Amino acid sequence: MRVKLINSMKYGESLDMIYIANNGAISKRRVNVIQIEEGTFRAYCYLRKSTRTFKVDNVLALVPVIQTESMVI
Repeated sequence: MRVKLINSMKYGESLDMIYIANNGAISKRRVNVIQIEEGTFRAYCYLRKSTRTFKVDNVLALVPVIQTESMVI
């Protein structure tokens, strides 16, 4: 999980994340990782439209957002 976070920050990729909050609520969020610390990371959350701090242990899944280029003919 940590390697995916580091790579997304390094290459500026967005991630789709399934996250479980401390109260047990599960949410799907699109994030851009800004900073990674020992057990947490800071990311811009498109759901909340602000920078948030997430616990690495609460991340259930991470998938890179693949943006395809459209070709104009």
